[in-house]
Parts: sequence; C-alpha cells; structure tokens
Amino acid sequence: MGGIADYSGSLVLQMPISEATIVALQIHPSAPNGTVRAVSLFGSSSGRTPAFEMPLADLFGGANGAPTALSDLRNRFAAQDDSQWAAYVIGVIGVLAHEPETRGALAASGGLSILISSSVPEGKGVSSSAAVEVGTMMATLGALGVEFSPPERVALLCQRAENFVVGAPCGVMDQMASALGSEAMLLPLLCQPATLRDPVPIPPHLRFWGIDSGVRHSVGGSDYGTVRAATFMARTLLRKVLRDRNAAAAASPASALPAVPEPAASVEHLVTISPSLLAELAPFLPHAIKGSDFLKQHGSHGDAATTIEPNVTYNLASCAAHPVHEHFRVGCFEALLRAPPSDGQLVALGEMMYQSHASYSGIGLGSGATDLLVQLVRALGPASGLYGAKITGGGSGGTVCVLGAATAQAEASFQKLLAAYKARSGHSPYVVSGSSNGAVAFGHVEVNLQAGSVQLFNRKSKGRKLAAPSTAAVALLVLGVAVAALMRHHHV
Repeated sequence: MGGIADYSGSLVLQMPISEATIVALQIHPSAPNGTVRAVSLFGSSSGRTPAFEMPLADLFGGANGAPTALSDLRNRFAAQDDSQWAAYVIGVIGVLAHEPETRGALAASGGLSILISSSVPEGKGVSSSAAVEVGTMMATLGALGVEFSPPERVALLCQRAENFVVGAPCGVMDQMASALGSEAMLLPLLCQPATLRDPVPIPPHLRFWGIDSGVRHSVGGSDYGTVRAATFMARTLLRKVLRDRNAAAAASPASALPAVPEPAASVEHLVTISPSLLAELAPFLPHAIKGSDFLKQHGSHGDAATTIEPNVTYNLASCAAHPVHEHFRVGCFEALLRAPPSDGQLVALGEMMYQSHASYSGIGLGSGATDLLVQLVRALGPASGLYGAKITGGGSGGTVCVLGAATAQAEASFQKLLAAYKARSGHSPYVVSGSSNGAVAFGHVEVNLQAGSVQLFNRKSKGRKLAAPSTAAVALLVLGVAVAALMRHHHV
C-alpha cells in the first residue's frame, strides 16, 4: 500500500518478496587502466548485452579528478539501448564516487568486477531495479569495508542513482524495503523523506499473494513521469493558494477565511493536506492544463526528478487526490493490521485495496489486464475467502496483490482465480508468495579463495567463519567463484 504516493510524502507499507538478487563484487586492479566490468547472468536471453565495461577513470571525469556528474552518466547510458540495464549498477557506483566515505577507496581500487544474478521478475512491479541497486551497493560497501549509518542512507543513495542516472523518477519505498525489510512483516515508511516505524507483522489469519498480469511495467515510462510531474504542479498551486489565504487571514481576521495551520499550510509534502481540506481546495486544481501554460503562470514545479513538457496536458486535480487519499488509506490499513482480529477487518482491508486500485486507474496508471484480475477477485468475493486486490508499484501493468484468509478454502479460490485469468487472458501468471529479509539484515558474505580452499565469512557474524552457510551464502560462493573465473578469462 502507498505505491506512487511515496514521492508525495505518504505513509507506505511494503514487504520484501522471497525472490532475491545476488551481487558478487571483487576489487580487482586491471593494469594499465582500471576497468569496471558488470556482467548480468542470463542477460543475453532477455535481449540485452550481458556484459558492460567502462574505464574506472570515467567515474572520476570531473575537474582535477572529481567525480563525474550523474547527469553525464545518465547521458552515456541513454545513448546505449542494449546496455541500459547497467545504469542500475554503474549508477550506484557513480553515486558512491560522490560520497566522502567511499570516494577515495573507489578511485584507488584499480578496478571492479561485478556479477549479478536475480530471480526477481523484471517489469512486474516488484522492485527488480531496487533489488539490483541495493545489492550492488551492499556488495560495494562490503568490499570497501564501509558501513553507512544510519542504514536508511543505503536506500536513499540507491534512489538517487535511479532518479539521476537511470532517469526513472521513483520514490524511495522500493529501495527501503529491499534494504531494510523484514520477513513476514510489512515495513511502514513515512516518506518525509524516510522515517521508519516498527514493522507490522502479517496477522496469521490472513495472507497475501502477488499475481503477474503479464503486462510489463516501468517507472521510467512517460505515464508515470507525467503523473509525478502533475502531482508536484498541484503542490505548487496549493502552496500559493494557502499562502494567499493565510496572508489574507492575517491582514483581515474578521472577514477573511480562517488561516490553515502548519504543516498543511506550507505543503512541503502534498499529503500534509488532509482529504477534507483537499475537497475544500479542489476548485483551485484544474483537470487539464498544458505544461506551457503552467510554466508561464507559475514557473518551476519544484521537482528535480521530472520535467514539465510544454505540449503535454496535465490533470492536476486527480494526480493530487491520489496521494492525499492514499496516505489516509495506508494509515487506516496499518491501524487495522495492528488491531485484534474482528469480523469486519478483512472486508475493510480489502475495500481499501479496491479503492487504491481504482485511484491508480483514475490517474491513468491502470491496465486492462490488472483490472481483469481485480474484477475476478471481486467476483469471487469474501464468501470464497478472497477479500481484496490492487495493482502494485508504479502501475500500468505489473503485479496485482491479492488479500485472502489463511485457509484452505481461500487457497482453493486463489487457484480458481489463476485458472479463470488464464482462460480469459491466455497468460499463465507467475505467482509471488512468501517473503525474506532485506539486504541489511543479511549483510554480506566474503569469499576468500586461498590455495585451492574456500573460506566464507559473513559481516553480520563479526568475521567468524561460517560452519553451515545459508542457501544465499552458497549462491554467493558460486557467484564468487564465477567472478574469479571471469576475471581470469577476460583479464578484468
């Protein structure tokens, strides 16, 4: 819950899925000129070049060896269609080149070799890009011997890479869940900019599933960017309206409308305006305004991650309503999950999911496939053990989250839902089920290849040798060996 309202300061709720991205990284000096090489396993099967390579010096191309501007890195990847996947990896390294704790070590490293393997479905609205970014950052920090405090900084810097190198104007919730999420718990995050609350355990009498609609989703798409730009345009207008109203109230308290108190009055975050106050201010928000007209009347909209296009028409009213109402819904959703079980609990939770889904469609971020899945859940209804459903992530396709009771009846109904969707759409959907801990809780595994033997160490176990490594640790071991072979083979 929360979705695209994160960049408006909303409360959001998110849980890591069981699928994972594993990043293996080695500092590997490559004379005479240092090289950064990234390899994506199975990349060629997805229609992209599986390897990307660039000189390490290109990350420090500023005056007197200063870090390269993130905008320059963005332009580099924008010109290379088949290597754009590497922007998520190199973008993180580029961001770390600007940080004082890591800048010097990266510049002196001599070269990096990076291998990425992921079971997180791409383009399904389940944060595959955030998983790559967070995995890359945690592996890099581990190799450099750096630990960021507070750990939220990991997520914020990964968001910076996606905004300013990849060019996707996402909020921070996906990176936060990938970094700091907990197994079987929802992570409440107030995105102002990133205040964590205590995790919300999933009550044992309910469960969630994710269903891939088969429609590829991307937060880099024009619809997502248009909605975000419109949201910040609306904030600009509302800020001016409230400033004028409060000035009038101060000048003539007996005749003017009463002043609106802080924090709503300054509208630093759009969601500080309540749904009821937004209804009062609705006449000031146009349903259609051309970008050129807004720029002429108001200038900047105050969002560095998006640009107002002069020839695009923006719906400010709907795009403001979504985050304001979503923030309120998420607060109610969290309170209900923390409350004792009751007869109406699942019905109320499900209705909030349905409302959230409808709101996505209202701002142009729905899709026929996700609408069909939600309609099928609604048709089965509470009597079947299924209570609600909504589109996730940035919308426009991707994954639908379904809420049901933790019963055999609900599981049987869920299987009927999958069969009905396949019959109607021709698509056999991938199902996301279960969860796992985020990257910070896992830490990182160090693989040392010495005289033919292998030693595994985990930073979270304070350097002790692992007697029985986890599945993830074994996977990292395999990738570490593969990286070593790759470097010998390609002289990286």
